[in-house]
Order: sequence, then structure tokens, then C-alpha cells
Amino acid sequence: MEDTFDAYCISRADGRVSADFATLRVADLDPGEVLVRVAYASINFKDALAATGKAPIIRRFPCIGGIDASGVVERSDSPRFKPGDKVIVHSHGFGVSHHGGYAGMARVPAEWVNRIPDGMDALEAITIGVAGYTAALAVELMEHNGLAPSRGKVLVNGASGGVASIAIDMLSQRGFHVVAATRKMQEKDYLLGLGAAEVVDASTLTVGTRPLESALWQGAVDSLGGDALAGLTRTMQRDGVIASLGNAMDIHFSTTVMPFILRGVRLIGVNSDNEPPLREHLWQRMGSDLRPRHLARIAQVKPFDQLPTLMQEVVGGRIKGRTVIAVAPDVA
Repeated sequence: MEDTFDAYCISRADGRVSADFATLRVADLDPGEVLVRVAYASINFKDALAATGKAPIIRRFPCIGGIDASGVVERSDSPRFKPGDKVIVHSHGFGVSHHGGYAGMARVPAEWVNRIPDGMDALEAITIGVAGYTAALAVELMEHNGLAPSRGKVLVNGASGGVASIAIDMLSQRGFHVVAATRKMQEKDYLLGLGAAEVVDASTLTVGTRPLESALWQGAVDSLGGDALAGLTRTMQRDGVIASLGNAMDIHFSTTVMPFILRGVRLIGVNSDNEPPLREHLWQRMGSDLRPRHLARIAQVKPFDQLPTLMQEVVGGRIKGRTVIAVAPDVA
């Protein structure tokens, strides 16, 4: 096993955050039961905020970035995994308080690792990644709270983003009438290709300021927060359900209790830091009934050395779908 590898490290000096490539050794990695040779990682909006210093994401410096990665187990002290297993790693402190996926090797606690489902390769798994896992958890929680194809339309906002793209794919294949809301109407064909029944300009979704407005949606996947989420609470149908999983617009929103006590609207938080039983359950679903049908359309695969430039593209909102980084694709 080669002891050195390239890594994209995020550092802070004199209050300024910067990121660059470095050569590291396995001994430099954080503790963990599972050592993974990384094939692919991805750029999530959170990764871009962290690497560019746009938000205080990183909880310790220096830190290898990348909140998800797929690859092959090199060594394992956990009975759950053995060398050669194809796996995906994401969530908890990965790439935030623990060295992450932008490196040739990653060493992590076994609880952060899942086997890639049968019939799925490492590229497909990372295209799903933490974004798709979050989307799957949102769908599961919404269905548990009454979401059903016969009950009406489901809105997905921020529709061209990674989580939203996969949510559209998953919901449409399960028979839902999905309305994709975006300010990037040039991506209409892309969103229709994922299964959206309608694509609407998000700027036209103006809602009034009354505590309750016209009931439009039985469900909604919200990655924006802020006024967009506030408007959703006022426009949900009776017993409608909203999955809140992002804050691209704002971390704050203001509404009244009326949608909750008069229409029974359910607002559900979606957090991907889950324990092994739930993680395993959801990854098995993503290999079967929740498997996205359009992963090749969603993935934009780029070489490792383009990572710094791509960070600027992602944080600037100029990317659609999932930006996948080919760290060492031959590994898998």
C-alpha cells in the first residue's frame, strides 16, 4: 500500500480560511476502524462554503474537506467490513471535524460507512452520496406522515441542486406529480428529464401575507429556508407535509401557528447524521425502490485537480445536479 497520497486541505491563518493540495501519509489521518481507498468524492454546497470560507463550516483546522466519498476498504478493525468491500462514507463529522473525502485515503469510524448496494458501482453511489441520502430520508419521513400520489402535487424548490435533483427523480418514480421550482429556467429540460411533471419559475410563486393562503401542495421538499419556507407553510393542503433540509436562502423564517393548528401541516426536519440501522435501511432502499433512474444525467464528473475552480462554481450557484470528483476512479 502506498503510504502517501494527495489531499485537499482546508486551513486557517490570521482569521483567513484557505484551501490547497498537500501530500499526506496514512499516519496523518484521524482515528477510525475503517481505512478506505477513495475513488470518488463530491462537492456539496456545504463543501464549497467550507473551502471558500463563506461560512464557518469547518470545526477544526487543518481539515481535509469533502463530506462524502466512495471507494474500497483497504483495512478494517470492524467485523462489519473487510478489505475489498465497496463502500460509501458520509455524514457525522466527515469533512467538517474529521478528515474527509478529498484525499486518496480516508480513515473513519465504522458507523459512518455503508456497503454500496448490490448492482451499484462507486460512481453511482457517490452521485447519490449524502445529497441523495438526505433526499431518501426526506421521502421516507414524508411518506410516513401521509404523503401519497393520490393526494396532490409535491413541490421541490431549489430544483436544480443536488438534493432536489435526486428528490425529483425519487418522487416521480414513486408516482408523485412533482412540481420543480427554480430560478434557472434554462434547466427546464434537465428537470423534466428527471421526471418533473411541471417546471415553474420560482419568482412567480409569490404568496400573500395572510396566515393561510390557497392550498396548493400536499408535500414540499424545501432546501431554501427563509421566506420560501414561510410561504410553503401558508400554502399547504390539509395534513400537508414539508421536509426542511437546507438554508440556501436564509436560516430564519417567520410564519404563524395557523397552518399547523387549522390545516394540520407537518414541518419535518431532515438530518443525515443517523445511526447504522437507519443508514443501512435507507441505502438498501436506494438500491431498490428508491434507486434514482437518472444518475448519469445528474452527475457532472470532474478531475481531482479541478477542485479549487469547481468550488467557486458551486458556491456561486453555477452548477446543476451533483458535481462528482474523480479522486482515483481506477480504485473501484
